Amino acid sequence: MYLLLNDLSLQKSAFHRPQTLDYKNGYALPRRPTVGIGQDPLFSEQLILQEISKLSSETPAITYGSFDQNVIEDFIPAHVALDKKVLRYYAYFQENILFCPEEEWRARPVVIYYYLEDDSMCIIEPVVENSGMPQGKRIKRQRLPKNARGEHYQWKDLNIGMDLEVYGVKYHITQCDAFTKEFMESEGIVLNDPEPMPCVSRGKNPRPSYTTPSEFDNKQQFLTMDRKVLRFFALWDDADSLFGETRPVTIQYYLVDDTVEIREIHKPNSGRDPFPILMRRQKLPKKIKPELETFPRCVLEVTTAEVDEYFSPKDFQAGQRITLLGRHFLLCDCDDFTKEYYRKNHPDVKMDPSEVPKNTDLLQEKKKEVPPYNGFGSLEDSLQNCYSLVPEPPKKNVLKMLENDHKVLRYSARLDSQNPGDEGRRFILSYFLSNDMIGIYEKPGRNSGIIGGQFLEKTRIPKPGSTLDNPEFYSPADFAIGATVEVFSRCFVLTDADHYVLTYLESNASQIPCQTLDSLRQKLGAGTTDNQPADQNGDDVGEPSS
Repeated sequence: MYLLLNDLSLQKSAFHRPQTLDYKNGYALPRRPTVGIGQDPLFSEQLILQEISKLSSETPAITYGSFDQNVIEDFIPAHVALDKKVLRYYAYFQENILFCPEEEWRARPVVIYYYLEDDSMCIIEPVVENSGMPQGKRIKRQRLPKNARGEHYQWKDLNIGMDLEVYGVKYHITQCDAFTKEFMESEGIVLNDPEPMPCVSRGKNPRPSYTTPSEFDNKQQFLTMDRKVLRFFALWDDADSLFGETRPVTIQYYLVDDTVEIREIHKPNSGRDPFPILMRRQKLPKKIKPELETFPRCVLEVTTAEVDEYFSPKDFQAGQRITLLGRHFLLCDCDDFTKEYYRKNHPDVKMDPSEVPKNTDLLQEKKKEVPPYNGFGSLEDSLQNCYSLVPEPPKKNVLKMLENDHKVLRYSARLDSQNPGDEGRRFILSYFLSNDMIGIYEKPGRNSGIIGGQFLEKTRIPKPGSTLDNPEFYSPADFAIGATVEVFSRCFVLTDADHYVLTYLESNASQIPCQTLDSLRQKLGAGTTDNQPADQNGDDVGEPSS
């Protein structure tokens, strides 16, 4: 069949992709084959398909032998086999220093990372604190060009002691880590001996320089005391002013340059403008030279020529008073770092923190007084108006509501009144366990002249004698047979209860007094058969036995 296809392909005269549609009067119509095999390529392709179908229907006389398929190992791609495998080399590059008499060039160390999964590289310079030079990532992760022919660096091209030229900068590799050494040796590449990292190289003939010796090394102070601050909590005594008072402030002493800054502590709703700084950061003179005592310091700035001594950490002592620029401050306390600094460097200075005086108005926290209850709504709803301008509904005990949903304790009661017309009135007092509310229903009486129905909607009833600040409400423990319940100046005497009341109280006997349980057992023990037991929901239950 393969030979036949070759013979048929030799007979083809046109090998382009033929058009199957013709356009006539703007419409696409199927193209009709022309007469002649050589003239129409579609017709020659039809003959080829006919020959192929004819050959496929014939039974070949060739018998193929069995094909021994070798066991093929599972192929693992490079991004899976070499995932998270990185070669790390330590190198440096030389930076030329211009117009410097002390050094001609400077060696800056870098770390070269080679990612085996995609042959990409990145070069990072370790960040040195207070170096004064931009450091960090020099070249982001990418494939680095090796030459102008478009080739890229491979892991086989890297070795210790070689120069890696990237974008015009030569990086000299000095050493590598243990994983890189093990990987290169497993691939048959012998690494050179590691080289030491060079120090900063100075000029051959440095220019002579003369430095005036100083009693104190400012550079050493900057390197050791940078970002170290002594913080004192003090009170500014401003009682000499017209409306003077005592204000809390924070005094910060910066050890890096012996400057002092004073910040005022602002509190919300204090009525003062929130200026962050009471005194800007500056060196405070402690002692002026005697011959310059009349120097107009309020007009001109004081320089080192007029100052004999500045404030130092020894002058700040917790528990003592200090005067800064004519203002008096009481150093009450300091933070933990300040205490540790004085303990190590100035053990002779005693740090005795003093308590903040109670007569300061700003430091006294006034307790919020809740206004009295106005009688509108419940106590919880009325209290929410005191907490925010947009009051939110009080939080409810959702777990208690779900556990005691539709659980009602029902009692029979009579009205204790001096009016003779109230003797025959009977009520049903319902206690809802889900929200501790009480509802009262009056039973209609024949020819009584009083319309029965709802007497009191569900609400929480406080006990007599309880205050509005700490109210106490009725609970099932207070409802004993024969007990009097005072409901908004009306007294009800409990005469009977449902059998479910006794069942519920016995299940919670640890929270119920024995007197209440005994009264219910005595009342319901003999009359259990006469009473209709109440279900858990309190629906469709007969009235308690009278």
